[in-house]
Amino acid sequence: MAEDKRAASASAASSGSNGSNDPRIYFAAERTFLAWIRTGLGLMGVGFAVSRFGLFLREMRASEVHAVVHSTGVSEYSGVALVAVGVVVNLTAVAQHIRTVRELREGNWIPGRVSTNAIVLALLLTVVGLGMGAYLLYLR
Repeated sequence: MAEDKRAASASAASSGSNGSNDPRIYFAAERTFLAWIRTGLGLMGVGFAVSRFGLFLREMRASEVHAVVHSTGVSEYSGVALVAVGVVVNLTAVAQHIRTVRELREGNWIPGRVSTNAIVLALLLTVVGLGMGAYLLYLR
């Protein structure tokens, strides 16, 4: 049974048929693309909220003291940085989707390829999380 599956797989590979005519493969690529877009939008939304929350805290402090507070704080910079990361994620998602669809159409798509975009984003968000944790411990 397993030999039959391997033989069928080898036959399909040698004939150049990698399923690129199957619409489900393109739908899967589109779902992946939309997931990356949601990730980018989420990062931009969180960045906006972080930045505006710092403004809210400054306004609250100014209303208590009845003075103008000029400090911008870390939240504004980290919020803008998260928005920028969201924009970069969306741009790389577009480039990756175009490349994947082109590879599927031309028949040279390689299955099982590691998503470097996901790894880079995970590592970047890990560094951001560690930085935020250190900042919160510093404020304590």
